[in-house]
Amino acid sequence: MAIEILPARLANQIAAGEVVERPASVVKELVENSIDAGATRIDVDIEKGGSKLIRVRDNGVGISKTDLQLALSRHATSKIHSLDDLEAIMSLGFRGEALASVSAVSRLTITSRPAEQQEAWSAFAEGRDMAVSVKPAAHPVGCTVEVVDLFFNTPARRKFLRTDKTEFSHIDELLRRIALSRFDITINLRHNGTQVRQYRRVPDNGDPLRRLKAVCGQTFVEHALRIDLTHHDMALRGWICTPDGARQQNDMQHCFVNQRMMKDKLINHAIRQGYERSLAPDQYAAFVLYIDVEPHQVDVNVHPAKHEVRFHQARLVHDFIFQAIYDGLQQSSLPINDTVNPETGEVRETVSYQPRASAVATDNPYQQAVNAFPDYPGKQSTESSSRPATGHAPRPDRPSAPSKQATQAYQALMTPNALQASEVNASTDTVSAKALSDQLGLGKVLSVVEQHYVLMSWGDELWLADHHALESWRHQGALQPALGEGLVTQPLLIPQRLSASASECDAVSHYQSLLTQFGIHIRVKGQQLMVMSVCQPLRQQNLQAFVPALLDFLGGLDPSQTNPDHSANLLGWLAKQLTVASDPVSLAQAVQTVSEIEQYWQDEALKKGRQRLFTRLDLTSAIEALQHD
Repeated sequence: MAIEILPARLANQIAAGEVVERPASVVKELVENSIDAGATRIDVDIEKGGSKLIRVRDNGVGISKTDLQLALSRHATSKIHSLDDLEAIMSLGFRGEALASVSAVSRLTITSRPAEQQEAWSAFAEGRDMAVSVKPAAHPVGCTVEVVDLFFNTPARRKFLRTDKTEFSHIDELLRRIALSRFDITINLRHNGTQVRQYRRVPDNGDPLRRLKAVCGQTFVEHALRIDLTHHDMALRGWICTPDGARQQNDMQHCFVNQRMMKDKLINHAIRQGYERSLAPDQYAAFVLYIDVEPHQVDVNVHPAKHEVRFHQARLVHDFIFQAIYDGLQQSSLPINDTVNPETGEVRETVSYQPRASAVATDNPYQQAVNAFPDYPGKQSTESSSRPATGHAPRPDRPSAPSKQATQAYQALMTPNALQASEVNASTDTVSAKALSDQLGLGKVLSVVEQHYVLMSWGDELWLADHHALESWRHQGALQPALGEGLVTQPLLIPQRLSASASECDAVSHYQSLLTQFGIHIRVKGQQLMVMSVCQPLRQQNLQAFVPALLDFLGGLDPSQTNPDHSANLLGWLAKQLTVASDPVSLAQAVQTVSEIEQYWQDEALKKGRQRLFTRLDLTSAIEALQHD
């Protein structure tokens, strides 16, 4: 078949598969465009959960008439112009795909007027060649994007939409997160003509807790600790809840990197480690955290939906976040002093503390890691916050800044060499606090040695494990539900058809219940097999190679064995198939692997796995040998 250039509309519909998953995906792209345009007010109107209408209006800078038609072209954007711009992205959008992709699966209209234009213009895109028509319109300064009949020309995609209520709930949750990222923007949400949410802008001298309460609720505010920590080009600020504010589900975990919403595994692992000694196994932390990193030190172009990032200094970022969370929770038990503001009569709750003598003696400045949080994202303030006495549980405030001595010690400690030394030196307060024999989990990932071995600390000990073995253990954890309730099956978009011998077809029929346990559905049709669905861990496998190997495995099973034996054997075999020789392992990959293992296995299984796969490093013998030398 000859190679041809894809038509514009088909290319955009393919791109829309990455950009537009559901109506909430469209709202995210359009609202982020409004934020990048400098809007201070964004109005979002939704009809029928977004399947009928999505309208986003803002008061940003708008789009000029000459740029309107180009705005609907693929890879057209005003946000980057060179490779240098791509390596230091500060805007939320930068690929120039969103509007073109959305217009390929809907009827899209853009109406806009920049301040320098006397009239507004409207652009409409629809049709086989996606021709854009521009005509005069009435509109104030700003921009309005209307998306009508989403997926009208792709019925297969529309069929996968959930109920209007469910789709709107995703939009509502999305705007809650965006409202937390920008306190300086008013956001209004309407559904079927009814006002549902109104997040009012917090002025420069306003109280950020008003927005926080509106999004996260009163309970979160009552138990929130404010945190602020800076090291060179990194800053961590926001609110973390004390254990009293822990939740039964992870629905109150919001993290932002350079004001971009994130669900990054490395960040979540660091936060979870910071909380691990404070929460019960069935509790989840609640937090709203803002991480600011020098743009050149973070790559945001690693995920189609931009949900994950890659840090150039992943280890430093991980430990920085962990230590701030851990020390903040440790100091949350310090005594509260209520003072009265003489001008307003308000009761101000503050916490008085000094670094412990041991901390100063060991140059450990982390004792003052938690400070006054700037009033809201983007605004700096050195004043202590205040609020009227309400009778609720006290929320400790922190002094405006650590002492000069603590700051100098902190900067010295956070240098790369000092970080390495601090991780090995078990005599410091921080490490001693965690050096307990009953520590849960696998411990803390410190480094990757020789590109394939993971160095970890557990209590006051150092352990080493082969990442390949850890990967196999992780896959076993992902597959273990098959031994109980069974794995969820995921239908293939296009079933895989393979030829098979009569004995292979008989084996598939005989072991059909075993395969179903593992979410594998293979239909026998004469001398052919139709692979209809597989479990999620197998989705990335090359089924043309995997299924013949599976048939060989089934043919080698002992018919006299019981089904539990077959299940255990199949689980082990699948784990080996999923575990392949890997390229050099990064720290982020190691952290992710350990994090997922801790999610899949319980404490007793983790303890046995550590004894089986980890090698304890005997530092005492090494130190004695060096001393003799």
